[in-house]
Amino acid sequence: MKLIECPRDAMQGWHRLISTDEKVEYLNALLKVGFDTLDFGSFVSPKAIPQMADTTDVISRLDMSSAKSKLLAIVANQRGAEEAVVFDKISYLGYPFSISETFQLRNTNKTISASMELVDTMQELCIKNSKQLVVYISMGFGNPYGDPYDASIALQWVEELVKRDITTISLADTVGVANPEIITKLFSTLIPAYPEVEFGAHFHSAPHNWEEKVAAAYDQGCRRFDSAIKGIGGCPMAKDELVGNLATERLLDFSMQRHEQLGLDFAALQTAQQLADRIFY
Repeated sequence: MKLIECPRDAMQGWHRLISTDEKVEYLNALLKVGFDTLDFGSFVSPKAIPQMADTTDVISRLDMSSAKSKLLAIVANQRGAEEAVVFDKISYLGYPFSISETFQLRNTNKTISASMELVDTMQELCIKNSKQLVVYISMGFGNPYGDPYDASIALQWVEELVKRDITTISLADTVGVANPEIITKLFSTLIPAYPEVEFGAHFHSAPHNWEEKVAAAYDQGCRRFDSAIKGIGGCPMAKDELVGNLATERLLDFSMQRHEQLGLDFAALQTAQQLADRIFY
């Protein structure tokens, strides 16, 4: 089972500006835990997401010398991708590909068709620079904007991405609307259909219904999950009221119940949790 810890998702919408020093201390603590990947920062417009304006400064101060974790940076356009690929420390570029036209315009100021052209450009950049593109199917389980949605729309766009040799695709419940039925339908269809693709789940969830979402994906073979310590965060570009991320602590409990071997350093995790208490107040 792969755990993708998402401090970037936790920090990006936080109500106070988190200093560069705080981010560096927190990320370096997380790097000692042993998560598969850290979604650590983003190369996006500082006007859109002021909290991520210092990602370049942060990355230069991350200690990767003994880290098992790989770094993932979120990008929203070609310029961001060009900025990100120059850093040796970054393994993955993550792109939020919305299948809601309204949200794609709102999040990246692009139509879905223009967004797919951007995927082509980013994939080329990643291949040239020995990076891997991770595409998030944003609004993958439905949307609050009244845009058309059913499972076949999500499946159609995944097929387009697979044609472009995208090998890591994460279905994102951007505003917490997923239910076990739609989760089961998507993963039970996609995982057998595309064995060469690693499918992940990025759930935003309220505390009362996280487990049914995780279980639905897990039971269909999903083994890549995004989460954030204490369940902090959500997408500030989505709706005014943020739906929190899946809490890492809950995901760890779930993993242990399923006897998954995670190989984490729990003392280092405790240190990171204590830092989170100081940062997120």
